[in-house]
Amino acid sequence: MSYSRMDSGDSLPLYSREHDSESASTLGSQPVSPVINSQDGTDLAYYEVSSKHHIPSSYNRCANLLLHVPKSVVVAGLLTIFTASYLLSLQAGNLVYINEHLGIIGVELVVSVISLTVVTVMLYASRMRSNTRRGTLLVIMCISVALYWYDHGERFEHHGFYNLLVFLAIFVPLNVAIALFYVLWCKIDNFIVYFFISLAIGGIAASASLVHYRQVFDQGTLGAFQYTPGECQWTGRNIPFIDLLPAGTQNFWAGSMYCRPESQRIKASVDGDGVLRVACESEDKDVFVDVLPETRQWPLKDKDMWNVFNHLVLKRIVRLPYSSSRPFVLNETTQAVVVRCGSSSTIVTRVSPSLAKLPVYVPPSDSDTRSSGNSPSAPASARFNISGVPKVQLERPNVIYLMLDAVSHRQFYRRLPKSAQVLKALHRPGSHRLFELYRYHSVGFSTDNSTKATYVGEIFPSRPNPLPIWAHYRDRGYVTARVETGCDDWAKEYTGNKYKSQEYSVGNRSLDYELSSPFCLPEYYPNVGNAFGNFKGPYSLTARCLYGRYVHDWAFDYLSQLRTELREHRTKQLAHQKDARPYMLSATFLEGHEGTGEVLRTVDDSLAAFLVSMRDSGELNDTVLIIGADHGLHMGLNFAFLQSGRIEHKNPFFAMLVPEWLHEFSEKYQTEYGSEKVSPFAANEQRLVTPFETHHTFRVLADWPEFEADSWKRSLFAAQKAGKTCEEAGIGANFCMCKIPATQ
Repeated sequence: MSYSRMDSGDSLPLYSREHDSESASTLGSQPVSPVINSQDGTDLAYYEVSSKHHIPSSYNRCANLLLHVPKSVVVAGLLTIFTASYLLSLQAGNLVYINEHLGIIGVELVVSVISLTVVTVMLYASRMRSNTRRGTLLVIMCISVALYWYDHGERFEHHGFYNLLVFLAIFVPLNVAIALFYVLWCKIDNFIVYFFISLAIGGIAASASLVHYRQVFDQGTLGAFQYTPGECQWTGRNIPFIDLLPAGTQNFWAGSMYCRPESQRIKASVDGDGVLRVACESEDKDVFVDVLPETRQWPLKDKDMWNVFNHLVLKRIVRLPYSSSRPFVLNETTQAVVVRCGSSSTIVTRVSPSLAKLPVYVPPSDSDTRSSGNSPSAPASARFNISGVPKVQLERPNVIYLMLDAVSHRQFYRRLPKSAQVLKALHRPGSHRLFELYRYHSVGFSTDNSTKATYVGEIFPSRPNPLPIWAHYRDRGYVTARVETGCDDWAKEYTGNKYKSQEYSVGNRSLDYELSSPFCLPEYYPNVGNAFGNFKGPYSLTARCLYGRYVHDWAFDYLSQLRTELREHRTKQLAHQKDARPYMLSATFLEGHEGTGEVLRTVDDSLAAFLVSMRDSGELNDTVLIIGADHGLHMGLNFAFLQSGRIEHKNPFFAMLVPEWLHEFSEKYQTEYGSEKVSPFAANEQRLVTPFETHHTFRVLADWPEFEADSWKRSLFAAQKAGKTCEEAGIGANFCMCKIPATQ
């Protein structure tokens, strides 16, 4: 049956009467009878073929019914579906609720995208009265504005802004592609043929690329994930479609990923006597110095993240005028100042007090982590002292831990290629060795569980006043320092409710140096509104800048200052045959924590340079460097819609560089005392391990040259159990992503 609607008001003609006549003439001997229907004043002509191909009258009635449905009704129905499905996707709850319903939320967003896309196509691809078109556009705009105002939150309880970003990330490219297809179809003869040829070529290229990226997914610096019989495997079909997107695709619209330099150059430094010297490019500008408060000694109640910690930092800043005519001497406890010259500013950091003036910390007896009664682990086991082992270094190693928030194993290689290449070059058998964990599995959805397992050794601390791992180092004579780039305090944020009093200062108890206050400044961390928005703050999807530089550059600067001064002091102590104090440095970087996964690229140059400086300084010969993440990205398109994204979420990056002497001792100890005669490092690379093993690794290093045998067995220096299950590893059954095939 063919037909033609001759009204010029509502739709494009599918066939003309002349076309129908030609069609009828080609039917040969088949009897054809015209039927005219003019119920609405419109001529509807079609030909009913009365042959063995006769179409049932019930089908004709359905077709007539559909043809007579007004476009306005169709549009209204689609807009209703769009609105309802988008509202359903705004269902809110806590972290657990969102995690359990993420798939449903994703489907509801896709339905809303498809519904509005169909309406959009009808607006520009079908004949419609101009008033109807304008009215439809107005309704769409009103609905969109209403949905935005109903929920544009950026937290789990109200996550409308994240929904909007995901919606636009699908809707805009989809509609651009459809519009381009429509234009080319109208302009180019035989476009459909070309389209399907291009589609076939593109499909072949995409398939070949996916095969490549699937192989790359398992790759590491020196090895790869091995499908070993008896060991767990990642569950589900892992097809990394996200790798087909070029770098920068997901947030190109957010602006440049570079920081705009300050309008004036400022040279500022602090000498060994604490004297600040400043030189501005424009000498006629007034110069002020904002002395940032020292936060290390603050009690827990003053470090409550968002609207407490940052506001107190701003409130306690002291602004002083600077004059080159008289010395500007900083207080001994001041770690950072902001120098302001006109509209330009810069940060100056220093390590103070100096190591020569820093006394060895004596922990209080009621919280001394050297006592088994103050340790969260099992009752003290037998201790092993390596003093009697020949050719083993007794000098305690330095420890540096860089925590990259929300960076999976694959994301590290996807977004940090320069750093990956430098890591590979740092593997120098005979000097220091690199190994990484391919089955490293997080133990919680977000930072909470995994970092508690790493820093405390328990997800649910069993003792009051749980001290983080850096307290263990300080109690044993280490110099401890920590950099928090998110204007927060880990102890307050994740274990604060376990302390008997909020007047307690965990920083004063566990750290010698702390740098947090520069990262609470309003130029980076908003002091009004939502501090965790998408366009400003520690979780933004734009370049994170502070006074013309990346935020992480200020952190790396301070770490480099610490390393330089600590090593100089350590070298002098060793030269005079004195007990040289080792150091434990830790820093948190949040660039991986945003929905597009693109901001992490900005860290690559700085991290690579930091690693090169460690190599050139020679400190890798006596330093254990750990670069690890708490979990993979738990937001964005990859996580919401792809199994590969969910695997990445459970598989955070972990790599460790160890001096050769520590590597040799571990191999020897495993051979003599371990249940398996294997290389512990090679074995652990392919076995299921978690942040719990990372915690015991830190414990062993803190105790060197004497350690608890139980901690050693549970650390990464000992071969972990082969064929370990998630239950044995302390991973919840609903959260487990790596299962032994027989039990999947």
